[in-house]
Parts: sequence; C-alpha cells; structure tokens
Amino acid sequence: MDEALIRSLTPGVLGILVRRGADFAAAEDAVQDALIEAIRAWPADPPRDAKGWLVTVAWRKFLDVRRAEAARRRREDIVDEEPTPGPAASVDDTLQLYFLCAHPSLTPSSAAALTLRAVGGLTTRQIAQAYLVPEATMAQRISRAKRTVSGVRFDQPGDVATVLRVLYLVFNEGYSGDVDLAAEAIRLTRQLAAAIDHPEVAGLLALMLLHHARRATRTAPDGGLVPLAEQDRSRWDTKAIAEGVEILQAALALDRLGEFQAQAAIAALHADAPTAGETDWVQIVEWYDELAGLTDSPIVRLNRAVAVGEADGPRAGLAALAELDGSLPRHAAVAAYLHERDGDLATAARLYAEAAHKAANLAERDYLTRQAARLNTGRAR
Repeated sequence: MDEALIRSLTPGVLGILVRRGADFAAAEDAVQDALIEAIRAWPADPPRDAKGWLVTVAWRKFLDVRRAEAARRRREDIVDEEPTPGPAASVDDTLQLYFLCAHPSLTPSSAAALTLRAVGGLTTRQIAQAYLVPEATMAQRISRAKRTVSGVRFDQPGDVATVLRVLYLVFNEGYSGDVDLAAEAIRLTRQLAAAIDHPEVAGLLALMLLHHARRATRTAPDGGLVPLAEQDRSRWDTKAIAEGVEILQAALALDRLGEFQAQAAIAALHADAPTAGETDWVQIVEWYDELAGLTDSPIVRLNRAVAVGEADGPRAGLAALAELDGSLPRHAAVAAYLHERDGDLATAARLYAEAAHKAANLAERDYLTRQAARLNTGRAR
C-alpha cells in the first residue's frame, strides 16, 4: 500500500487514541510507531480495515510504553532520592539495555535518542530539547533509528562513550526537567564504574554527584529558580561533594582527560568555594578552555563567556559572547547578566525579557521575568 495513503489515516487514528485517554504527545509517538510497522508489514499482507489495523497497533504501542514507564517508576521507587555512596549492591538489566540500544549500526546521536525514548522513558519533545533540535527533527531521527534496528539482532552492545552520553542526558533531564531520573542515572553510572575502569565513567559519576549535591538549594519553597550565586551553601550535601572530588582526583591522575572530567573539575571549583565571591573564576576559565578544545561545543563557549565575565570583567565576557551565535539557548540571558554587570540596565532589562520569552521551562521563565521587572522598577524610581 502507498505510504502516502497510510499517512493520510494518521489524524483519525490520533484522534481515536486521544479520546481513549492517551495524552497527545504519547498518542503521536504510538501512531508514529504504528505507521512504521504498517510500512514494513502491509506490502506483504495488507489489512482489510487499514484504519482499524492502525488503531489496534497504535493502542498496543501506547500501552506497551505505559507499562514500560510504570516498570521504570517501580525501579526508581526502590532507590533513595539521595543516592548512597559506594558501589551498587545489586545489578539489574537496565544498564545492559542501555548498551544494547547503543547498537553499532546506529550513529551515536541516534543511539542516544533511541535509548532515551525506549529505556529512559523521555518524550520526543524532552529529547529534542536536550539535543537543541526541533521536535520534528528528533521524531524523524528516532523513527530512522527504529527502522535501522528493526531487522537486526541485539547481540552487539554499543560503546561506552555512547552509553555515557545517554546517562548524562538522562541525568540532566531528571535534574532540571519534569521527569525525575537523576537518582536512576547516578545508580546506573555507579554500576558502570564498578564494572569497568574508565576515567570518563569516573568523570561522569563525579560530575553527577557534584551537581546532585546542590539539588536541595536549586529551587525556593515556591518552586522558583535559585541561581548558584544565591544558593544556601550550608545546605549542600558535603558527603556527595567529598565523594565526587575524590572520584575526580583519581580519574585526573590517569592523565586521560575527557569532557566529563573537565566538567566535573568546573563543578568541583564551584563546590569548593565557601562563598560565590570566593569562586576561582580564573581556574574555571582555564577548564572551560580545556573543555572547548575537547568538544568545540557552542554551549561550552557560552558558559565560558560567563566565566570570562567574572574573571576579567563584564566587557571581556561580552566580547567573548559576541563571537557566538545569538540564537543559542540562554544567549540572551547571558547577555542580560553581563550588561547588568556592566551597568547598562536598560539593555539588560530588555534582554532579560527576551530571554524569558525563549525560556525552556516555567521556573526559568519566571526567574528571568522577575529579573527584567526588577531592573525596570529600579530605573523607574
């Protein structure tokens, strides 16, 4: 059957799933999976009722995902919210699934996206935000990955680098998004660190612990965002910080620097400062230089501009920022902060408002809106 005809049935099938109780995003994913199955199966065995076939398969796919998410939540429930130090006491099959989804027939980016969707339980929208691409682009990438592995045996596990990338993305989504996966990511990374001696595995575990140590102070009682400089450092988890620093030092001693070790070193310098004003920004800039050399990431260079602004003054930070694409996420927020530091309050207020409009989540949007309002109020007096 013609692929265009199959896809023409999509709106009706999607509507039926939503009326049955599926949320729209989950229904879209389920219908997409059903379409892929139809394209594969129908040429050899076309159904008599095409729409009925799609509804049945899509609903089954939706239920399978719900059951998988329920199983994942049950796994998370057995783990304390604050991960305990030391090697994991037991091993389940989740980490093995991560390796299997990182199949050699897939590119690393496709493998990571597929794993986040199939095992991590993230939606296509959340994965797209993590990769800084449009949702439609990510949906196509995941679909291609599914088609690629649909006819292969999962007996060739993927490489460690891809699995680390996936674990890092899962941790970040759990740390800052609306799905709490941070503890699960730490648990799996502990298992991996106990199983193999790899400096980047250790670097990732150290990075997770150092960030997780600050978790209780990242939001106010009303849910508002609390920037690093304003967090109550007496409430940081000193045991997690000490463990993270110890793991990082052991990894750095191997002299095989990787991006997760460099990121962990930056996090350790923040954790080591008794107050925000005592932060060693010069050394942080040096680590960002190392990290930029390893990744050539525009986000790394954006964060480096902030560090340069702290170490060498806001105008130096603005000069570093001027070299970057203005469409980068949080570019406007960084520019607003540096302009405020430089005394240009009118420009800062305008940029804070612009950044609020582009914010990826409600907490960030509210914080940036308050910053713009604060400056506008101060200028009006």
